[in-house]
Amino acid sequence: MNHTGRAFWVDAPGRGVIRDVEVPAPGADEVLVRALYSGVSRGTETLVFRGGVPASQHTAMRAPFQEGDFPGPVKYGYLSVGVVEEGPASLAGRTVFCLFPHQTRYVVPASAVTPVPDGVPAERAVLAGTVETAVNALWDAAPLIGDRIAVVGGGMVGCSVAALLARFPGVRVQLVDADPSRADIAGKLGVGFAAPQEALGDCDLVVHASASEQGLARSLELLAAEGTVIELSWYGDRAVSLPLGEAFHSRRLTVRSSQVGTVSPARPGRTYADRLALALDLLADPALDALVTGESAFEDLPDLLPKLAAGEIPALCHRIRYGTGD
Repeated sequence: MNHTGRAFWVDAPGRGVIRDVEVPAPGADEVLVRALYSGVSRGTETLVFRGGVPASQHTAMRAPFQEGDFPGPVKYGYLSVGVVEEGPASLAGRTVFCLFPHQTRYVVPASAVTPVPDGVPAERAVLAGTVETAVNALWDAAPLIGDRIAVVGGGMVGCSVAALLARFPGVRVQLVDADPSRADIAGKLGVGFAAPQEALGDCDLVVHASASEQGLARSLELLAAEGTVIELSWYGDRAVSLPLGEAFHSRRLTVRSSQVGTVSPARPGRTYADRLALALDLLADPALDALVTGESAFEDLPDLLPKLAAGEIPALCHRIRYGTGD
């Protein structure tokens, strides 16, 4: 039998609505998932909400189960955790993660869900997509024991990268952000913190995730000779100037992009499924709870997104809670 559900849509730039949706009965190789939690990735989703995805990037920015098109109406999101209500015996009753938008119930291929390990609470598992981005970035960056590393930008992605780097032996890692409130989060993650003007230099590696022109320029300044900036920021429709004069060439600096849409070529043979499973395993660490900075009910999404987009609610990952009757 078919089911009903509710989904959050960006009806037009700056305006969100919740719509009733019909959810089909799952087929033989599909699962019906009832959402428990989802996460709002503030950077990307507020960009989508305000209609800031450039036309040239409409295809590249599509989420796996997106409906509609940019700038709207569009159903967008990719951090959903739920329980399998119907499906293969190996998945029935399991808590799973799926790259699905904010919706109370949905049907997807069984291959599109990843079981959440027993040691990872469902409410923390919404971070899997962001930790997966951090895993890919560090595969690209290939940090070495003893490296001096800065992570510039204490947003959701930057903090995830810093949290994973805290596990590396012998590294000096510092989270750099203009917002002094990020110091508390850095402390919970077990990494040092500094304002941009006070950050330690002579870095072998800088991971840039501030999505600001100033942050990228400061990242280059923090490098030692032959050092590398891994650029994780997504600038959307904004043009960015990069200072390539002065000592950029004489110090032989490198700027490399990293993007989660492709598995790092530094890990040949690894699949998207391998990378996501690893991210979920890493979420057994309770320190990562520091990345969830707020929670709201699903019904509040139309009022919540404008506040997140305007910066009225400071947030890394804002968690969405679904009712038991959804």
